[in-house]
Amino acid sequence: MKKLLLTSLFLGSCALLPAQKTTRIPAIYKPVRTEMYKKGWIDFNKNGVKDTYEDPTAPIEARIEDLIGQMTLEEKTCQMVTLYGYKRVLKDDLPTPEWKNQLWKDGIGAIDEHLNGFQQWGLPPSDNEYVWPASKHAWALNEVQRFFIEETRLGIPTDFTNEGIRGVESYKATNFPTQLGLGHTWNRQLIHQVGMITGREARMLGYTNVYAPILDVGRDQRWGRYEEVYGESPYLVAELGIEMVKGMQHNHQVAATGKHFIAYSNNKGAREGMARVDPQMSPREVEMLHVYPFKRVIREAGLLGVMSSYNDYDGFPIQSSYYWLTTRLRGEMGFRGYVVSDSDAVEYLYTKHGTAKDMKEAVRQSVEAGLNVRCTFRSPDSYVLPLRELVKEGGLSEEIINDRVRDILRVKFLVGLFDNPYQTDLKGADKEVEKKENEEVALQASRESIVLLKNEKNVLPLDASSIRKIAVCGPNADERSYALTHYGPLAVEVTSVLKGIQEKMKGKADVLYTKGCDLVDANWPESELIDYPLTDEEQKEIDKAVSQAKQADVAVVVLGGGQRTCGENKSRSSLDLPGRQLDLLKAVVATGKPVVLVLINGRPLSINWADKFVPAILEAWYPGSKGGIAVADVLFGDYNPGGKLTVTFPKTVGQIPFNFPCKPSSQIDGGKNPGADGNMSRANGALYPFGYGLSYTTFEYSDLKISPAIITPNQKTYVSCKVTNTGKRAGDEVIQLYVRDVLSSVTTYEKNLAGFERVHLKPGETKEITFPVDRKALELLNADMHWVVEPGDFTFMLGASSTDIRLNGTLTVVEPGQTPAANTTKDSSPVSASTNAETADNVIDNNLTTSWEGNKGDYITFALQNGAKIDGVSIAFSRENGLETDFEIQLSSGGGQFLTVYSGTVKEYNQLLDFRFKGTTASDLRIVLGSDRVGVAEVKLPQLKK
Repeated sequence: MKKLLLTSLFLGSCALLPAQKTTRIPAIYKPVRTEMYKKGWIDFNKNGVKDTYEDPTAPIEARIEDLIGQMTLEEKTCQMVTLYGYKRVLKDDLPTPEWKNQLWKDGIGAIDEHLNGFQQWGLPPSDNEYVWPASKHAWALNEVQRFFIEETRLGIPTDFTNEGIRGVESYKATNFPTQLGLGHTWNRQLIHQVGMITGREARMLGYTNVYAPILDVGRDQRWGRYEEVYGESPYLVAELGIEMVKGMQHNHQVAATGKHFIAYSNNKGAREGMARVDPQMSPREVEMLHVYPFKRVIREAGLLGVMSSYNDYDGFPIQSSYYWLTTRLRGEMGFRGYVVSDSDAVEYLYTKHGTAKDMKEAVRQSVEAGLNVRCTFRSPDSYVLPLRELVKEGGLSEEIINDRVRDILRVKFLVGLFDNPYQTDLKGADKEVEKKENEEVALQASRESIVLLKNEKNVLPLDASSIRKIAVCGPNADERSYALTHYGPLAVEVTSVLKGIQEKMKGKADVLYTKGCDLVDANWPESELIDYPLTDEEQKEIDKAVSQAKQADVAVVVLGGGQRTCGENKSRSSLDLPGRQLDLLKAVVATGKPVVLVLINGRPLSINWADKFVPAILEAWYPGSKGGIAVADVLFGDYNPGGKLTVTFPKTVGQIPFNFPCKPSSQIDGGKNPGADGNMSRANGALYPFGYGLSYTTFEYSDLKISPAIITPNQKTYVSCKVTNTGKRAGDEVIQLYVRDVLSSVTTYEKNLAGFERVHLKPGETKEITFPVDRKALELLNADMHWVVEPGDFTFMLGASSTDIRLNGTLTVVEPGQTPAANTTKDSSPVSASTNAETADNVIDNNLTTSWEGNKGDYITFALQNGAKIDGVSIAFSRENGLETDFEIQLSSGGGQFLTVYSGTVKEYNQLLDFRFKGTTASDLRIVLGSDRVGVAEVKLPQLKK
């Protein structure tokens, strides 16, 4: 009633009152000032004439120029700023008479987060009557839009912007996993659906521009915003970003605004807040990793928005960089949308970077650099007034203002704001937002994002028929807040892991629950540095979890992170389990009962103890509102996990930077022998590498073909292979294609992701997968910083992870006219190696004078024939110094998991030696070296794939 009384004061001030007498929402929205709304067009400037900018049939550029020509400086500058919505900056939910006296009486570029339910960090969602239901929300945004159309001189509609990296940020909407979880699906088609749903729901709620996707590439696992990246590979970020944007911008239902441009995600020490500065990267690394996704998404998906980032690079703040915002973004990449600032990026030029003396100078630098719209939690006056002063004083030319406004108007025309400014189907909003079909896609995303990290002795899936009691504990077991953070839906119903297990086991088994410990302890994060003793209360709760585990047939421990440990401005100094979580896990494992660890978190964690002593581990990330259902489905085998890691799990923060892609030999160093008498000084290798993930079934790779196998730099080739499900369960496999430039003028990455495909295979089913490869996969930045494809050999590697390579072959690039490329095909080799892959075939050439050589931990892998049974192998080793060396023989039945079947010592070299072990069926055999500078000269293996 209070709002209705307030709106009645608006009587006589404008034509808004009739629609505001009641909040009864009609099925179809109709504006009030009907004389403006003509058949097929709107008389925005109320002059009774169809001006060019009002003509839907006129070319967009002509409409822009016509409108620019009619605008005053006041109207232009109002288009260059955002007004933050209700309870952020704007005090009103609906227009009031006072609006006619505010800056936005001359229009406004955008209104951000209006009535989306978000108030402030740490506060519950808004209880404003217009945040929900969807129809009421859309009606309210229409009413705000109507003010700008009917009550400003030129009637320029505002752009309603909002967040949307895991579903549009609204009181309610379809709630997806965070971007990190979505990345782990490796599913382009699914991400396209997520984009379609996010854009459609946003538009039905009244929003026209969504700040997504995040195109930052993950480089430092300590970073608080790791939960928001798709992964570490620029190729994967680009591929998923393209699909997300295409889905969101389908039929221009909304504009998508990618963030954060540029070089944002690798700040020194992963620090954030006011210290988001000083990225530690070379220019070549910035181009190959951070520029790459933006360039491709802009060119291939037509991205309409870009958010300029806070940070500097090489001493130059991005916000004031003409080079980045104009020369590169618009000139090279062809960006035609508008650039919006990330919060206080403009203000930071003088408050943080010290490259502008005051706000006025910061405004000038930003606009000259290429900024179109300032967006932050401040009054728009603080930007617009100094902007107008600059123009009047000659500090900025009005033609620069015109250029900036052109871009803003172009986006508004493209998304239909001048032709269909209102969301008229109010009843349709209630049907669309969070509808059943959308929720099913969200559940699919939650399931596909889960990664099986360990499954010793096939502990998973659990057999529900043999379980009478199941103990569930951990701070994330009954947690829901991970699905309700900022930048996505705020008040949806969330199924926790505990609830998912309870529903799955209803009527079948008793589910015992206790929390076990809090997410963090009272001294966290200092407790990561100092070992504080457990309090009596903490010990009591752990003891309760132990007691329940002893009563149960199996224990599920749900640990990880949450809003306290991860998110914007929440970088960490450790990657260990926070608080008392490891104490809880150790105590439950000590009961001797089967234990499954479920991780819900927003970054990789260094779970070394768990990897060694817990038989089964699931990584679920922040799995969205359906996360508990998805986890329960995986635990009990109703869904076979197929997610693969898009990030690297370091063993310790002491290894950082440690990520994919990497330069050759850059991820290991130092000695290899531990102990008092050894020479090892640091932990080497990843806990889990990029691309890794297990399954409840096994997969075999075969028949690699590269056709044509000789091409010129601008030709395309096709890499194909067959993948067979050799297990007894249906499942998904993510086939990953990597490429390596064998000889190059500058150092290149050890492996670059060049293709991937997630496929579903029934038991015994085979599918042929083909990857088209063009110059993008073969290019390098040469000494002159030009993208070129250098003639020579390129090794293609197909596998189940970046380290589990099953097949490899060679592509040769030649200068045009040198060698004909038509119909030339190279077959794959059954031998692959973790290093020096180009010499791997030396071990099957019947020549003891040639060899493949590696260091401790390196391995060479042999693909075996389908259904091969093997109980031995003959190997000839070589070593220049003749010293003894240890080695292992490992077998795999598919799925990326190799088990040691023989450990031995070599004392004789350059002669074939027979090694026998217990016979079994296998898909691959691997020889792992135990010392440095050891060669394998020849291998005799009758079961080798032909």
